[in-house]
Amino acid sequence: MSIESIVNVLLGIIWSPWLVVLCLLAGLYFSVRTRFIQLRALPDMLRLMFRHERSAAGVSPFQALSLSLSSRVGVGNIAGVAMAIAFGGPGAIFWMWIVAFLGASSAFIESTLAQIYKERDASGQYRGGPAYYIEKGLGQRWYAVLFALVTVLAGAMLAGTQSNAITSAVNEAWGIPVAGTTAVLLAVLAAVLYGGVRRIARVAEWVVPIMAVAYLLVAAVVMVINVDRVPEVLALVLRSAFGVDAAFGAMIGTAIQWGVRRGVLSNEAGMGSGAHPAAAAEVSHPVKQGLVQSFSVYIDTMVVCSATAFLILSTGLYNVYDPAVNGVPDEARLLFANLPGVEAGPRYVQHAVESALPGFGKSFVALAILPFAFTTILALYYMAETNVSYLCRDRPGRATVTGFQLLFLAATGYSAVNTATVAWALGDIGVGMMSWLNIIAILLLQRPALAALRDYEQQKRRRRDPLFNPQTIGVRNTRVWES
Repeated sequence: MSIESIVNVLLGIIWSPWLVVLCLLAGLYFSVRTRFIQLRALPDMLRLMFRHERSAAGVSPFQALSLSLSSRVGVGNIAGVAMAIAFGGPGAIFWMWIVAFLGASSAFIESTLAQIYKERDASGQYRGGPAYYIEKGLGQRWYAVLFALVTVLAGAMLAGTQSNAITSAVNEAWGIPVAGTTAVLLAVLAAVLYGGVRRIARVAEWVVPIMAVAYLLVAAVVMVINVDRVPEVLALVLRSAFGVDAAFGAMIGTAIQWGVRRGVLSNEAGMGSGAHPAAAAEVSHPVKQGLVQSFSVYIDTMVVCSATAFLILSTGLYNVYDPAVNGVPDEARLLFANLPGVEAGPRYVQHAVESALPGFGKSFVALAILPFAFTTILALYYMAETNVSYLCRDRPGRATVTGFQLLFLAATGYSAVNTATVAWALGDIGVGMMSWLNIIAILLLQRPALAALRDYEQQKRRRRDPLFNPQTIGVRNTRVWES
């Protein structure tokens, strides 16, 4: 059996319909339990995002947001959206929106828990995430170790998805050989990783806002050029989502599956990855960073992913594969074909922008993917390194860190020169494994996060800047806050 066959078997097991149901129901449950905090607290989210609290141990809330957005806003917002449309039809976009709205509450819970149970490592920096709150909150060391091991593996898998998109887009735009792009990427990546979390946070703080604004401006220009088609596109998305479109009517189950899968890969709500940078922030109350991280889900999916979706659909330059046809070459499975011979992924977006802005589109999308994907790789490295630190009891030796960095670079390079199908399948496996473990954990450990939310809102009603004292809400094993 080939590696690709093994990967596809694992993917089918991990991304069964049960995981789709778990993601949606967990988000709905947390929305109800928090009284839809993702809507009620929008003004607070915007205000807290730009607070400049920081210390020698932690980064500012905005830096933590930027680091989180580095992970959330990546190739999933460009190539991932294109693949959702290719395999789930236009209706998959609607289900991406649903998983983002519901997932914002899951992101709030996991990020608040990460702040409550954060620790200081040997260098005095804040560390935290699902492995930490599973051990300290649930008291299950074996479960925490399992999550940490899975996350280290998933970080490398997901980094490969990003590096593959970079080499693919650069090759499409300028014809540069994949091997050459891979070598340059790994050299620059190694230089940044060597500087540690503060260098990663500084890079993300500047690059993420600039790249996002530039991409959204170009997407807006393309949509203005095709403005007469925007209402038609919105109607197509809604019709396809509920199976009433003539062309895509039979794809409702596939639309939900791909919308949730690509939505979770893109915004990472419930997956646990956003909890790692959330724990690194210096705030006076855990809920503050929980709210900031919740808002990052909106930025990722409602803004950036939507821009890509409308950009592709308004130009009509995409293919959709028939899920009912199996065992034949991909081109024979095409249900809707406007780009025959073009592989699903960043190339869809490049052709879409090129059609509206000839001579500029392919190069711009390649230039957009470079920082999107690069900062995502940095955030994934930080996530994986945090779990290496956890496994070493927050005292990893220099040799351990260097060895992990070399393995991470090797995995990133492997997927960069491999096929996009294998790279994306490996990324989906990583997302699925983390999501199963983390969603179950936060469902079991919701009480401290909900108690912290009540405490925060009570202090706000007394017109105080909320300060966190874990003893007032009966939470233990919070050494950082207790000290």
